[in-house]
Formats: sequence, structure tokens, C-alpha cells
Amino acid sequence: MSDWIWLLIALLALQPVLRQRVLEAMRARVLRRIEELRGSRVIALVHRQETMSFLGVPVFRYIDVDDSERVLRAIHLTDPELPIDLILHTPGGLALASTQIARAVSRHAGKVTVFVPHYAMSGGTLIALAASEIVMSEHGVLGPVDPQVGAQPAASILRAVERKPIAEVDDETLILADQGEMAITQLRQTIHEITARRLPEHVREALASDLSAGRWTHDYAITVEEARKLGLTISTAMPPEVLELMELYPQPVRRQNVEYSPGRRSRRRAARSD
Repeated sequence: MSDWIWLLIALLALQPVLRQRVLEAMRARVLRRIEELRGSRVIALVHRQETMSFLGVPVFRYIDVDDSERVLRAIHLTDPELPIDLILHTPGGLALASTQIARAVSRHAGKVTVFVPHYAMSGGTLIALAASEIVMSEHGVLGPVDPQVGAQPAASILRAVERKPIAEVDDETLILADQGEMAITQLRQTIHEITARRLPEHVREALASDLSAGRWTHDYAITVEEARKLGLTISTAMPPEVLELMELYPQPVRRQNVEYSPGRRSRRRAARSD
């Protein structure tokens, strides 16, 4: 009896790992299908709280140096003339990693299409700006790319210092303001660089200022309509295969908060059911 108990415990401990392996195999099949349909290299940069660690403890993800290394490797292994489709779903991450990916995307000779099925915030937006084409779901969003110094927005630190007499500002805050000014300048230059191939100078200047200078809070949702007003050309022709892929990145849930009947619901079907 004790042997069966230990076997059950082992199976429960391994269940998240086995489930993760099945999901990875299913994702690989969908990725290959998209590549065949579009004749491209498909790279998915998707960050979710996946139940993938020991005993199913959720892991929070963001763009880090491991991501940049893997994306750069994938681009390196792609023929320069072959199109790349980059699927982005991320809250952002490290400026270094995001900038590396954005520069690699902007320098790829072939067309690079970024797909944003739900959101690509902060560093994810920076990567999207470098693409030849941005495709967003109708309700997908981008976000500002204003740098953060420590836990504070760089632009807010600068404004706080400007509103006080210099004698009333402590040295640490002055140092943070100096770092913030450098960070904003660097990021503005990066946006200029990665958008040089497809945006005119006046649009690049306005875009760099709007997105980096703290016009909005860091988590502000830039919709398709607002992104177009900023000068970006956005398509909403999201391939259904991309949305199918996103279904294979489930969030861990302890309790189901959203429920609906499966399948597509149409007006014609509703009339028949009545």
C-alpha cells in the first residue's frame, strides 16, 4: 500500500512537467503550420504565468537576456531574405534585452511582421516598432517605452527635480535625475535608429518623444486607433493560427473566473437555437 502511495505522490509531482511537455509539442506543431502557410520563420516571444516549476508553482516572466539570446540565435539561423513572423505577448522587461532584439529585427533584410494578439508593453512595444509591419488584434494594445530608474519613471524624477529649488533636492535624487535624463536620451535615439527604414523623420521624432518622455503612465494601453494617430501603420488582419497558438499558453488558475460555451457563436446559429 505504501508503494502505491509513493507512486501517486511521484505522479502528482511530475504532472506539471508532463503537461508542459505536451503543450510544448502542440505549440511546435502550430508554429510549423504557420511557417508553412506564410513561408516564414516564426518566433514566439510569449510571457505568461505558466505552471511549469516544481509542484506547479507559477513563474512570472518578462523579457530577459535569455530571451534575447534565443531570439538573436533564431534570427541568425534564418536566411537574410526569408521573412520573419514574431509573435509578441509580453509585459516588457529589461531594456538591454529588448534593445538587442529590436536592433536585430530592424537589421533583418527580409520582411519582419510582429503579431500582437493581446498586448506587447514597454520593451515589447520597442521590438514592435522595429518591425516592417505590425499586426494587432482589434483589442490588442501597445504601451509607452519610457525608461524606469529603479522603481520610478525617469520622466517623473526629472519633473520632480525641476519643480523644486535645487537646494531642496538631495544628492541621491539628483543622481537619479541624471540617470533618468541619460536613459530617456538613449531610448529616444534607439527609437530613431530602429524605425529609420520605414518612418519619415518627422514621424520618428514625434513618436520617440511621445513614447519615451513620460506622456502617459508606464502601463497606459495604446490601442490600434491611438497607435495609428501616432504615425504607425497597423493592420488588424490577425491570422487565426496565431490566436490558436495563444490558447496553448494557458494561465494557471485555481478557480475558473471566466466561462462560456465552446465554439464560435453566430447570429444565424442563435436564431436556429431559438
